[in-house]
Amino acid sequence: MSRWGIALVGCGTVGGGTAQILTESASLLESRTGSSFPLLSIVDKDFGHAKSLGLGPSLFRTSVDEVLRNPDVKVVIELAGGTGFAKAVVESALKAGKHVVTANKALLATFGPELFALARSHKRTIGFEASCAGAIPIVRTLAEDLVANRIEGLSGIVNGTCNYILWQMGTQGLSYEVALRQAQELGFAEVDPFLDVSGTDSAHKLALLTSVAMGVWADWKQIPLRGLETVKVGDLEAAASLNSRVKLLARTDRTNQGYHFSVEPTVIPLGQPLAALDGPFNGVLVHGNETGFLYFQGRGAGAKPTASAVVSDLAALATGTLENTQSHYSCWPDLATHVRPLAESERRGPWFVYGPQRSPEVVTECSRTRLESEGLRVFPWYNPQEQ
Repeated sequence: MSRWGIALVGCGTVGGGTAQILTESASLLESRTGSSFPLLSIVDKDFGHAKSLGLGPSLFRTSVDEVLRNPDVKVVIELAGGTGFAKAVVESALKAGKHVVTANKALLATFGPELFALARSHKRTIGFEASCAGAIPIVRTLAEDLVANRIEGLSGIVNGTCNYILWQMGTQGLSYEVALRQAQELGFAEVDPFLDVSGTDSAHKLALLTSVAMGVWADWKQIPLRGLETVKVGDLEAAASLNSRVKLLARTDRTNQGYHFSVEPTVIPLGQPLAALDGPFNGVLVHGNETGFLYFQGRGAGAKPTASAVVSDLAALATGTLENTQSHYSCWPDLATHVRPLAESERRGPWFVYGPQRSPEVVTECSRTRLESEGLRVFPWYNPQEQ
């Protein structure tokens, strides 16, 4: 039985869930993988949460360098978040010969090419299954299981906070401000919700998912973004009149002109699976030229669901799957072809529109700018089987 000593950096919500799985399900993991994953160290500034979970102080460390010097540590799980300290941890771990597993989409969307190149140069891997859609097993599915496909389109609701807010606005008639406050009170939204409600978090995830799905890499800062702050209850009511719903959709489409990326409130007819996704859940719709449309749905956040994806990377590492995939496939950030997203002005619809003197309808072959100049409310219309 191989032994993969684990150092956990960051023991917040997901870190705590990961520690619990590693300690409480150790025998299950051993029986299913033929490997053990002993938790050797937890690095953090505050161990209050770790203590509340019953984790012993013998695991607690405040120095990353001390942990990296331990030859028994084979894998560093980075769950500290952010792009400063986390980047330093990942770089140091790879240079020290450790594999890395992370749920940090902001880090990889910003520094993915250089971090994967560093990992490759040290013959190490970076697992990030937990970074894009919580518990949904989407990263390796796109990279491996759909390898026979040319992926034509990828669309997802990948931020549970936004999905919860729109759900409450649509079903309870709450304003955006009230729905956001409620989400914060329930723990579905951060005190500072900017990354979620602005669409930034979804853009990070879209950049990563598009890389493994299509083998192209885009700077997330160039992805056109529209957040939730401009959505009104009237928009949801207008969409409902056409048996549709408004969702924050992250989307990449392969076209003859290039790649359209976008993250914005989008109107989706109820016949589409993404339209029916409510609460803090995630869903991803993939269009392969051989498979047609495939839909993946699951919990997009939470301690145990996201930790499950973290631990799946450990199993893939121990069985050799992760190393083989990252060695033989060309879809990873350092190997993907760099592209510039097409300008928003190049998208010609279809659009969902309505206004004071105009009933809700769907129009095509028209620029958004022209429609908005007529005083209309305008949203992308997403019905992929028709498009």
